Amino acid sequence: MSDILAGIDPLELSVPALVWAADEAVRRGARLRLVAAVPPVHDRLPYAADAHQSSLRIRAESMLANAADLVRELHGELWATTELVIGAPATVLRDRTPGSALAVVGSRRLGRAAEVLSEGSVVVPLTARADCPVVVIREPEHTPMHPPLVVVGVDGSTDCRAAVAFAVAEASLREARLLATWVWPRPLLSHGDAAQGLAERRRLLAESVAGHATRYPDVHVEQTVVRGHPVEELARASREALAVVVGRRGRGGYSGMRLGSTVHGLLHHADCPVITVPLPETGGKEGATARADRSRSRTDRPALAD
Repeated sequence: MSDILAGIDPLELSVPALVWAADEAVRRGARLRLVAAVPPVHDRLPYAADAHQSSLRIRAESMLANAADLVRELHGELWATTELVIGAPATVLRDRTPGSALAVVGSRRLGRAAEVLSEGSVVVPLTARADCPVVVIREPEHTPMHPPLVVVGVDGSTDCRAAVAFAVAEASLREARLLATWVWPRPLLSHGDAAQGLAERRRLLAESVAGHATRYPDVHVEQTVVRGHPVEELARASREALAVVVGRRGRGGYSGMRLGSTVHGLLHHADCPVITVPLPETGGKEGATARADRSRSRTDRPALAD
């Protein structure tokens, strides 16, 4: 049985994230694993550090207990466990993602710089390095439409194919429609044959979703190519969606980037949960690179600045 990993903030319980994680665990027949991490204290005198650490631990224990109580109220039959760990929150959660079906966290709505650099940052470091899909609950899912809608961003990359596979399965689980969207950025200078470019992107989009209809015949898949900025267009689609699903990197960025610019933008602008899907671990070049990056991050990089 797989786990749904839910990160519990010791300072403030994200009820929407906890409810989302519990509901998803029930849908999947999975266990719910509630994990709270208390950062180590380094910048105080020993006696003050011990007192501060004890205070943080008490708050974390209380938050975990509140979270477990809420889960029991929502789903009394759900198998849920709690765990309190001393360590950098992003690192603690990341180290528990291998073998998990999903990791779910709430967003503190920090600015982009704070999300990357602050000691309390979890969303960006976890999304960038987790071994399973990461769900960030910044805004609630939208359910008035019937059937509901799941949106997946497509750009033809290997990452997006993994995202499409996840999105189709999630849509089937939710009895939802799937909107596969390819956003074609507008060039600064107009050149080439726009009609030919549109036809080519429609072909690539169709290839990206091909085969999933056979595995999930219950899911109605819509395909669309739109001109504009990827973050703006996917954020617009998110206004009526249960979730927006994207690959971790896509085609944007430079060599070595762990998150594409579209993911960064959606984490701050989407109007529904954002699900970021990593490439499957294959043992090949991509898998070896990911393992090497994780190894370096544990030894020569600040725990939460990755």
